[in-house]
Amino acid sequence: MLEPVAAHGFDVPTTFYFGESVLLPQWRGRGIGHAFFDQREAGARRAGAAHATFCSVIRPDDHPMRPEGARSHAAFWTARGYREVPGLVCTMRWADIGDAGETPHQLQFWSRAL
Repeated sequence: MLEPVAAHGFDVPTTFYFGESVLLPQWRGRGIGHAFFDQREAGARRAGAAHATFCSVIRPDDHPMRPEGARSHAAFWTARGYREVPGLVCTMRWADIGDAGETPHQLQFWSRAL
């Protein structure tokens, strides 16, 4: 997964990848998400990172696994300075709930300078 990141101009040794994080709906809107990102970004800076990046699953709004009332996190990420990296998409395989086996899923990279 490092080759596509490097091919898009990122210096891999100074790019910090944030793994998946989920904040349950009842805890949203309380500043917890921002505090969490503040802490993870500060940790990345202490580790010498110049950029932070993460992936989000690309799914249509009408995907059957989408919970009722779900909303995009793009506004939150954009407010924190993250932007989609055009053309930087990866494919990973996993089994969704109820699936008999793994299937490919596309993920869009997001990034920001630290």
